[in-house]
Amino acid sequence: MSAPVLSIIILAGMFLLATVLPLNMGALAFVGAFLLGSVVLGMSTSDILANFPGGLFLTIVGVTYLFAIAQNNGTIDLLVRGAVRMVGSKVALIPWVMFAITAVITAVGALSPAAVAIIAPIALSFAAKHKINPLMMGMMVIHGAQAGGFSPIAVYGVTVNGIIAKTDLEASPMAIFLASFVFNLAIAVVLFVVLGGSKLLSTKTGRLVEQAAESRMAVSVGARAAGVTLQGSGSDISPTGVASKGTAGSAAASSSSTGAADSGARATLPQLVTIAGLMALAIISLGFKVDVGFVSITIAMVLALVSPAAQKGAINKISWSTVLLICGMLTFVGVLEEAGTIKFVSDGVAHLGMPLLAALLICYIGAVVSAFASSTAILAALIPLAVPFLSTGEIGAVGVIAALAVAATIVDVSPFSTNGALVLANAPEDVDKDKFYKQILAYSGVVVIAGPAIAWLVMVLPGWM
Repeated sequence: MSAPVLSIIILAGMFLLATVLPLNMGALAFVGAFLLGSVVLGMSTSDILANFPGGLFLTIVGVTYLFAIAQNNGTIDLLVRGAVRMVGSKVALIPWVMFAITAVITAVGALSPAAVAIIAPIALSFAAKHKINPLMMGMMVIHGAQAGGFSPIAVYGVTVNGIIAKTDLEASPMAIFLASFVFNLAIAVVLFVVLGGSKLLSTKTGRLVEQAAESRMAVSVGARAAGVTLQGSGSDISPTGVASKGTAGSAAASSSSTGAADSGARATLPQLVTIAGLMALAIISLGFKVDVGFVSITIAMVLALVSPAAQKGAINKISWSTVLLICGMLTFVGVLEEAGTIKFVSDGVAHLGMPLLAALLICYIGAVVSAFASSTAILAALIPLAVPFLSTGEIGAVGVIAALAVAATIVDVSPFSTNGALVLANAPEDVDKDKFYKQILAYSGVVVIAGPAIAWLVMVLPGWM
């Protein structure tokens, strides 16, 4: 058996094991890289470790550490209250506020499941109070998280752009970000119209800001406490953990984080410095092209000095399982390249003689596998495999990567994924959980079937990206 074929079998086995067992795929990938590299290819351990993505490691650690401090010092709560305050008494705007808040949280560095864990309990409690369709509200939160997920300073964005930067392909971080944002925004509009959002336009309510503060107090700590590793995802939040710890009305509600305790207070100095730091991160890293990892961890240390108490425990909130996942997968991909797997797959795609069909196939593979496994792992595996095929110039590389990015992440609405499980676990008490599960499952089925095709039709087929 040739090395490329064996490596593909190992890769498939890794995905299978990480999907059916509570194993981190990054850890499996390190083992796979070691066995494939040293036993099959005769590589030394130093050669294998040369593929370790040190820059990406620093970026993910820096960004998630910065977000953890922002969460601890109440800045995220402050942003939530500020956004809700702008709504006034217009109920129809509540789903859009939840979409926007979740998008902002992921755009500044939070992992998608972390953002959903913070916002979903609030959003679904509003849905129960104001008779808003819970499916619409829950899916708006998830699509909001994915809308901001490919920001150039977000984890998804950093991962994809980091992979592209090592190739000769044209890099367009903003194009990928905007493609994901607009696509998820369009889905949100359809959801709003189809699931009864127009009926909310004439509905008003009072005390919305106060209710938001109360909801935040009740659920924020409980939602953040769900810290078990999801099968195959490398996420810090799992369906099992969420079901037991992440629902509204947690026993942790009586205690509070710094931000929750100050829900009615003005912004504190650490919060203002945090907001300035997040703005500085965007300006310095995007405007002056300075490494996101070094900038984010520098700002995080400044915030730690300004408010030492807020950074207590922030190191533990870094998503180490995601760091392990991404670094392990990219190390394994480096070994795949040494094995000739990248060229082998690319030649196979080229022999199809239909690059548009190949791009559609890649999008569907990403979507179907990601509905059950890790979106991050799928992106880390499929993009490098597609690079030689895209380098021929027969098809727009930016369009294919954007379509793959969208296809692999919009399916996180699946109840088998962390985001979908979080929404299901936080369903209002008066909602039939079995019926709600079937609704989420049906919706995710529609997304898996139609999403990749629409992304391909919009981003790849016209050839404008």
